[in-house]
Amino acid sequence: MTPMALDRQLVGTVRPDVHVLNAPLSRRTWSEYGFLWLVLLLAPFALAYGIFAVVSTAAIAATVVGLFVAGAVVVGGRGWGALYRGLVRGLLGVDITPPAPYVRRPRGFWRTIGAMVGDAAGWRAVLFMIASVPATLVGFVVSTTFLVAGLFGLTYWTWYRFLPLQQAPDGTWNHGGAFVDTLLGQLLVALGGLVLLLVWPWVQRLFVTLIRVLAVALLSPTRASLRVAELEASRADTVDDADARLRRIERDLHDGTQARLVAIAMQLGEAKEQIADRDDPSQTAELLDTAHASTKEALVELRELARGIHPPALDDGLEVALATLAGRAPLPVTVDVAPEVEADGRLAPAIESIAYFTIAELVTNAAKHARASGMHVLVERPGTGASDGPGDAVRIQVRDDGRGGAIVVPADGSGLRSGLAGLAERARSVDGTFDLSSPVGGPTVVTVTLPTAPPGRG
Repeated sequence: MTPMALDRQLVGTVRPDVHVLNAPLSRRTWSEYGFLWLVLLLAPFALAYGIFAVVSTAAIAATVVGLFVAGAVVVGGRGWGALYRGLVRGLLGVDITPPAPYVRRPRGFWRTIGAMVGDAAGWRAVLFMIASVPATLVGFVVSTTFLVAGLFGLTYWTWYRFLPLQQAPDGTWNHGGAFVDTLLGQLLVALGGLVLLLVWPWVQRLFVTLIRVLAVALLSPTRASLRVAELEASRADTVDDADARLRRIERDLHDGTQARLVAIAMQLGEAKEQIADRDDPSQTAELLDTAHASTKEALVELRELARGIHPPALDDGLEVALATLAGRAPLPVTVDVAPEVEADGRLAPAIESIAYFTIAELVTNAAKHARASGMHVLVERPGTGASDGPGDAVRIQVRDDGRGGAIVVPADGSGLRSGLAGLAERARSVDGTFDLSSPVGGPTVVTVTLPTAPPGRG
């Protein structure tokens, strides 16, 4: 997942701004005011829960029962976080990605307690419950003050007559004061109320934005947790892909090569019996010829299987392997490998294999499904120039002139997925990226970026 995608997940989608004149009557403004009301109603309970979580962890964690209570309170903060995320989504229009769910693993008594007490998502929710109370309280008071004062001033001229009469210093009697009892005074009060009402949504939005920023920062998963979840999913997909490959190799060996070798053994056995019985030599020779031909075919099948596991051409480097692949391709393929790709030595074997098999499968797809008449493969180092030297990644761009319309079909839990999805998962397993552009009518362009070495290795 790219940093831009992470930012989109963390920030969510904010409703478009409204105009100044219609802001007091807009749905967004009243939704934000309702949000302040609901969060204010929850504030006492949330603050009490948050304080209890901190105090219980520090005070009653000396006993085993206290540890369980403290851990349960911390994990329970996730429920509060889900409640606040629902309010933010429903009333503020911001969809905050929830953190990874808490999974209780049977890792032992003390490890389970440690995982509960140290649950980062729970503690982040508790911190939000405590930190949001001052902003909510001040924001609600200020927002309500602006709203009430604005309505008061804007409507004063309609109800000021019902105020009790007061005697001014000059001896006159008026409602609410000599100045505001005049036409000019009422106009100025109404104008002041209108200004307050127009300013009210924007003042309120300052506090709502502060609470929203706190919610996004504390109730969403961290970049590290998102990365861990992505790596776990990628590892699982890689394991499934490897298992599928092993099963396919086993099936090919069982149904193809093994059956052919059994037939060869039977043919040699018949030839041996005929030689022992001194039958027709021509029939014996025919059996031996058939066995010899079957042996050659079995060797070819074994070479193809071995090439599917590790192409022998890769022993001489990626450029030679791709040239060999292009020569055997069912359609014309042009390969351009930039000199800086292997200027500092060959790529890591795992990266070479991923690059080779990715290109090989794209060539196969273009020939079988895209009805392409030609392909171009470009391998280069991104961000390299004449002075800055090779980068730490390799970029592969495969372009065909086929009919286009290719899509990546993600896994749906049934074990079925497209070949492009497998390529994308294989690239992500080593912190790479996979981008597909395939408009209907073509051309199809696949861009894969891989590190020069797997993560964790120099």
